[in-house]
Amino acid sequence: MEEIIQKGKKVKEPRKELFSERITKWIGSTSSLVVHSIFFITSFSLVFAGVATDMVLLILNTIVSLEAIYLAIFIQMTVNRQAESLEDVEEDIDEIQEDVEEISKDIDEISEDIDDIQEHDETKEGASLDKIEAMLRKAVEDLEKLRGQMK
Repeated sequence: MEEIIQKGKKVKEPRKELFSERITKWIGSTSSLVVHSIFFITSFSLVFAGVATDMVLLILNTIVSLEAIYLAIFIQMTVNRQAESLEDVEEDIDEIQEDVEEISKDIDEISEDIDDIQEHDETKEGASLDKIEAMLRKAVEDLEKLRGQMK
């Protein structure tokens, strides 16, 4: 088993899966193209070395068929792993979306609270201004009474 990092955690990965992934990667590489080309050229040149054409074609056909079967299996294993990985990403996205929705609700609640506080402050301010105005009127009335008494 080898360790790989998945979702920020080290995960043990079976060697057979690593082997299949490495084979699949190699098959899609330039070096694989070169190796296969050399193999086919060598196989067909065996005819010039005296090996019967039927025998060369039979062996080549068998090898190519087996290779195709194994490649299909390796590729399917890789596809399955990628599908599992995508499912993990989808789960992460769902969790993030839920978190975003919760945060949005919290923001809405905080905005409402801020509006309520502002309204309360404005009401309090208005009431304070009314009190001050009433006190000023009373002070003016008292001043006028005092003037009247002084005359």
